[in-house]
Amino acid sequence: MKNSSHSYDFLWLGIALFPLLTIAILLPVQPHDYWWYLRLGRDILENGAVPVMDTYSSIQAGQPLVYQHWLSAVLLWLTYKVSGISGTVFLLATLIGLTYALLWALMRQMEIGPRLATLLTLLAGLSGSNNWGARPQLLAYPLFLAVVWLLLKWQEREQKYLWALIPLSFVWANLHGSFILFFILVGLAVVFGAGDRKKLFQVTLFALAVTLINPRGLTLWQSVLETLLSPVSNKFVTEWAPPVNLGWQMNIFFAWLILLVPLAVFARRRPTVLEFSLFILFSWLAFKANRFVIWDLFIIAAFTASLMPDFITKFFDRPVQVKTPTINLGLGAALLLMPLMLLPGFRENLTSESIPSIDPQTPIAATKWLSENPEFSGMMWNDVVFGSYLIYGLPARPVWMDTRFQIIYTPQQVEQYLFVQAAQPGWDSYLEENGINLLFLAKTQPALVEAVKNSSQWCEQYRDDVAFIFSRCEPLP
Repeated sequence: MKNSSHSYDFLWLGIALFPLLTIAILLPVQPHDYWWYLRLGRDILENGAVPVMDTYSSIQAGQPLVYQHWLSAVLLWLTYKVSGISGTVFLLATLIGLTYALLWALMRQMEIGPRLATLLTLLAGLSGSNNWGARPQLLAYPLFLAVVWLLLKWQEREQKYLWALIPLSFVWANLHGSFILFFILVGLAVVFGAGDRKKLFQVTLFALAVTLINPRGLTLWQSVLETLLSPVSNKFVTEWAPPVNLGWQMNIFFAWLILLVPLAVFARRRPTVLEFSLFILFSWLAFKANRFVIWDLFIIAAFTASLMPDFITKFFDRPVQVKTPTINLGLGAALLLMPLMLLPGFRENLTSESIPSIDPQTPIAATKWLSENPEFSGMMWNDVVFGSYLIYGLPARPVWMDTRFQIIYTPQQVEQYLFVQAAQPGWDSYLEENGINLLFLAKTQPALVEAVKNSSQWCEQYRDDVAFIFSRCEPLP
C-alpha cells in the first residue's frame, strides 16, 4: 500500500463521515423505544436501583423482568436531562461518527487506501442507516468494532492492547444485551485465529467473569438467552424476522453479498480462516434476523477490504503528493463540524422549512391533553408504539402494552392485542371483560378506530393528526 500523509487520510475520513453525520443528525427520534428508556433511566437514578419487576404496564404489573440496557438508559436520561433532544441527537451522531471512523480505520489497517476505505465506509453506513434509531444498541456499535480491531491486531501477533477486551466486555454487558456478540467474536478467534490462543483464552475468561458485575449477576445471561429464544420476538417483532430485499438499504446489502463472489475470484490474497469464519457466521445471523444485518455489514466491509484485488486498489488510490497538508486538515475538520449546524436549535436559523427532531407521529399533544384531564380515569388500552411515550410522558397511568415485547410480554398477550387492534368480532367484549374505560388509539389503527366510532359505548374525547382518545360513555365500575 502506498503511504499517504496523515492530513490526506484525515481529509478522506471527513469525506466518509460528512454524509453519515448529516443523516444521523437529521433523523428524527422515533417513538418506538427511546422514551421508555428515558423513564427507566430517570427511575434508576431517583430510586438508586434497577427495577426488578414491571411497574409500567397494567397487564404485567409486578412480574419479574431484567433490564439488560440499564446503563444505556441512565446515559440517555442524563443526556436528555442536561441538553434535551438537541443533546440526544448530538450523542447519537457522535456514536455514529465514532462507529464508522473505527470501521474506516480498520479497513486502512487491512491495506487499502483512504479513497477505497471511504467508499466502503459510505456503503456500509448508508446500507445500515435504518438501524440508527435512538436506542441502546447504538452504544454497542463502536464496542463491536473495537473488539474486531483488537482481534485482528492479535491475529498479527500484536498483543499489546489485548487486555482492553476485559473492560470492553464489562461496559458492553451493562449497556446492551448484544454483548453476547463479544463472545462470538473472541470465540471464533480462539478456535480459528492465528495469534497466541492461550493468551486470548485467558483474557476471554476474565472478560467472561466481568460480565457478572452487573445489577442482576448471572441472571443477565439467562435473560439474554431467553431474549434470543423468545417466541414473542421470533413471531411478532419485525427486526427478528429474516430480511427481505425491500428498500434501498437492503438492496445495497444483498447486492454487496453478490458482488463478493467476483471479488473473491480476483482477490489479492486469500482470506484467513478467522476472516472467513467471521463472514460466514455473521452473514448466517443476518439471514436469520434483520437485527443482525448491521453487525454483518461491519464484517462484510472489512472482509471486502481484505479481498480487494490489486487492480481496484491501484485504480482508486493512485499515489499522490501532498503539498498542502494544512488545507487538507482544515477541509477534513470542516466536513466533520459542518453537520453540527443541523442540530436541533441551530438548524432553525438556517432554513424556514421545519425539520422535526422528534417523529411527528409521537403522541406528545394527546399525552399532554390526557395529563391535564385526569377525570378520564380507569384502565387504558393503548396503541403499542404510543406506549413508549406514554410511559415517559404520563408516568402516573400504566400502559396496556408497549414496545418491550422481548422483555416482559407473553405471546398470548401480543395475540390479544392484535385481535383488538384488528377489531375482530368480540373486541368490545374483550375490552369490557378487562375493565377498559379509556382508549388511546393511533390513526394507523383504522379498523379499530372505525369500529370504536361506530360503537354506542364509546365517546370521542380528543383527536389530532396523530391520535384519538375515547372514553366509555358509561364508565365501568
